[in-house]
Amino acid sequence: MLEVLTGSGLAASAGLNAYIPLLLMGLLARYTDLMELPSGWQWLGNGWVLLILAVLLAVEVVADKVPVVDHVNDVVQTVVRPTAGGLAFGAGSSSETVTVSDPDTFFSSHQWVPVVVGVLIALGVHLLKSAARPVINATTAGFGAPVASTAEDATSAVMSVVAILLPVPVLVLVFLVLLVAFFFWFLRRRRDRRRERQAARAAGFRV
Repeated sequence: MLEVLTGSGLAASAGLNAYIPLLLMGLLARYTDLMELPSGWQWLGNGWVLLILAVLLAVEVVADKVPVVDHVNDVVQTVVRPTAGGLAFGAGSSSETVTVSDPDTFFSSHQWVPVVVGVLIALGVHLLKSAARPVINATTAGFGAPVASTAEDATSAVMSVVAILLPVPVLVLVFLVLLVAFFFWFLRRRRDRRRERQAARAAGFRV
């Protein structure tokens, strides 16, 4: 169960920001004893990989805070974030961290399964983020973009840290439940706004 939560938390983090969980795992594996990547994922701790991830993260942080540019970035990230989620879930769920003491018992015979699970989790979070951002930009005249992006980056970072370092699986569950709750709230809010616009148009025609 802890392996599932670790992988799920990292994949959800990647859905918000593709590079934060991968960079965090690579840094911890390379410079600390807090995480030991399995043999198939050792490349995440390579110096050049870490440098590339850091540069991509810097670009992502800037681009995601500029209205219109953030939409283009989300389109590009439709491939990147789910891929990162698959990598994060695969590496995180099969690595040895403070929350995963017996990684070999998880998905041991079907190594492709955790990657697919991670892709689906990250894709779901990414689609929610991508759908919410235009609404935020439209209702705040673009001023909400940097605020929302900063909140997403912070959530991604905190969730990654919790998933890897803190032996408190309930915290990962809380993050995931909050994401699901926000998804349903957003869908209801969007439906209500559509009804309000339709009612306003109908009232205008009657006048």
